[in-house]
Amino acid sequence: MSDEPQPQPQQPNRGWASGAPEAAGKAKKPKRPKRTGWRRLIPTWRIVLSTVVVGLLLIVGGFFLGYHLVQIPAANALATKQSNVYLYADGSVLARDGEVNRESVGLARISKDAQHAVLAAEDRDFYTESAIDPMAMVRAGWNTATGKGKQSGSTITQQYVKNYYLAQEQTVTRKVKEFFISIKLDREKSKAEILEGYLNTSFFGRGAYGIQSAAQAYFGVDAKDLTAAQGAYLASLLNAPSQYDVVAHPENKPAAEARWNYVMNGMVEKGWLSASDRAAAKFPKPKQSTISTNMSGQRGYVVNIVRKYLIENGIVDEEELGRGGYRITTTLQKDKQDAFVKAVDDKLMSQLDKKERKVDTYVRAGGASVDPKTGKVVAMYNGIDYVKQYTPNAVRRDFQVGSTFKPFVFASAVENHSETQSGQTINPNTRYDGTSERPVEGWAGGRYAPENEDHRDYGNVTVREATDKSINAVYAQMAVDVGSDKVKQTAIDLGLSKNTPELTPSPSIALGVATASPLDMAEAYATIANHGRHSTYTLVEKVMKDGKQEIDLPARREHQAVSREAADTTTSVLRSVVQNGTATAAQAVGRPAAAKTGTAEEDTAAWFAGYTPDLATVVAVMGQDPKTAAHKPLYGAMGLPRINGGGAPAEIWSQYTRNALKGEPVADFDLQLQTGADVTAPPSSDASDEPGDGDESGSSDPDAPSSTGDEDDTETPGDSGSSTPPGDSGGTETGPPTTGGGTPSTGGPSTEPGPTGGGSGDDSNGGTTEGGGDTDGAGGGDSDTGFPGIPVTPRRQ
Repeated sequence: MSDEPQPQPQQPNRGWASGAPEAAGKAKKPKRPKRTGWRRLIPTWRIVLSTVVVGLLLIVGGFFLGYHLVQIPAANALATKQSNVYLYADGSVLARDGEVNRESVGLARISKDAQHAVLAAEDRDFYTESAIDPMAMVRAGWNTATGKGKQSGSTITQQYVKNYYLAQEQTVTRKVKEFFISIKLDREKSKAEILEGYLNTSFFGRGAYGIQSAAQAYFGVDAKDLTAAQGAYLASLLNAPSQYDVVAHPENKPAAEARWNYVMNGMVEKGWLSASDRAAAKFPKPKQSTISTNMSGQRGYVVNIVRKYLIENGIVDEEELGRGGYRITTTLQKDKQDAFVKAVDDKLMSQLDKKERKVDTYVRAGGASVDPKTGKVVAMYNGIDYVKQYTPNAVRRDFQVGSTFKPFVFASAVENHSETQSGQTINPNTRYDGTSERPVEGWAGGRYAPENEDHRDYGNVTVREATDKSINAVYAQMAVDVGSDKVKQTAIDLGLSKNTPELTPSPSIALGVATASPLDMAEAYATIANHGRHSTYTLVEKVMKDGKQEIDLPARREHQAVSREAADTTTSVLRSVVQNGTATAAQAVGRPAAAKTGTAEEDTAAWFAGYTPDLATVVAVMGQDPKTAAHKPLYGAMGLPRINGGGAPAEIWSQYTRNALKGEPVADFDLQLQTGADVTAPPSSDASDEPGDGDESGSSDPDAPSSTGDEDDTETPGDSGSSTPPGDSGGTETGPPTTGGGTPSTGGPSTEPGPTGGGSGDDSNGGTTEGGGDTDGAGGGDSDTGFPGIPVTPRRQ
């Protein structure tokens, strides 16, 4: 057995024994007893604190994340849509176009009372508060949740953001975007800019977006003229546009008045309205109906004509005009426009019986009136109703102007110091051979022998007599004596477009085969009335964009188109037509006037062109099939054998001119005449006592084939009238009458269809009638003055 000690077996540790030394160094914490019962449901303060801290971090982080992620978007489509507003010269509304009835205006064009009324109704602390009002949002949510009615806690800034940038749906996403955009917008835009935007985008009922449209819709005034009472009413509408319209819903008037009182009292509280003014204010009565904004009546015609004028003169781009927002003040004067419409209704439309007379369904009327001194178009008549007859008759270029063109021939003769074939200076007393179908002399283009009305022979007559009676034979010869190319240039200088269809240099130019529009002719006659000075005629006075930016208009141009002597001598001759010729109906105007009648080939149109020193107006009565658009003769219209220039057109002109100048002082013509023109030669002894309009010529040769125009093509007489030749004595003859013997005119047939009937024939017999001359195509050539011709279906050739 070894003496070394043997290892002893280890004893198991005793908890109490082994733990004793550790307890001496560190005491062990006793475990917290577990929570039991209802106390388990209450979070500890640690959990609450942690949740608050995490929540705040999430809110702050979410705010900064949302602020950086949500950008201010482009305006929504509805917010940018506006109507273009067309105004009369006096500022009253003529028409609106576009899908949305909105006209944005600057804050300066909204009355302070109206601004304060909206603030009193919607956001009284707008100028001092931030873009959002959390307490108001909470309050509105609480009131909505507790059944006190759906309410909005949005500030004006938030409402503007909703109107201008966002859609109108009630979603959490939209509210979140609205929140962040409002904060950003408040930092980037001034309060004035935000208020202006809000007032221009809010809906006020009656289809009106923006306070300018609302002011017109409810009170017929501009926003700048709104009173405190009117502004408070419009502000009340923002809360419930449909319900608070007391005209549409009179049963809701008590509620509307209560809201109005709330707004008015708020204005007093904020110091925006004095207590005395508040006490004197009465609840305003809105208009019964809004201003018509559709295209019926004359409105549609005017809107389209003005649009073309703006675009073709480079004033406004077509695409920009289509976006809207333009406020266009026209030169049209409402009283004159109304007078024109009434004159056409009284003297023409009321005389038609479309059920009993088919020809009455063909009747159309067009006209234009121009201030000779300024070139401004003051009135137009385009048709009975834009929604019924689309073609604007005042600017269409497809009816022959007939003998209303003859004054241009005479003016050209005086302007160019022209002479007859025998070398005599052409003046009002120059004598010509007025024999019907006498071939013109000196024309190298072919035989041309136009007939007078009813083949009437007038013998040896003065130019003044020939104008009174509208003798074709005389004026065809005069056109050759002057030079038909010079006649054409004079017509263009006076105001006709160089693109006027059928304005070709040939003897037939004197008979009015050109198809100028009534507006073209009014401009040319206005130039004569203005002593030969031509002012660029215009339809527009002023153009504003979005109520702020004024668009530049072309500078007004004026020049001496023909000499004063030429223009004034022409006026002297045309005064004789009113006193003794085919235009005697114009005497009813009761003031000095000069005028000329005219009739298109086959009596498809009758014209009256005349002027006083203050107003030049042209009226045309036209015949057109409403289904085929073909030109139609007007025989039997109004129950009369025929309509001539001295009839309905002259009566319309007289009534319109008399009423348009009512109250204006009577002015006389101040004329400086060509030498010798101040004395009137005695009438020829062999002249017929019966003047004719002579506006429609027949074939150049009695044996030549008749012109082929409509299927109803017939040779018919021109305007008729009764008068006596000038009786003044003391004049002297300036030369012997010219004689026939000219070479034949080709006047060949048209090779392209056109809106007017072209003469037909061959080189041997001429065949050129008043409807003769080569056609350049369908009517309505491009305008070089901003008023295009309106092409229609051409007549059958």
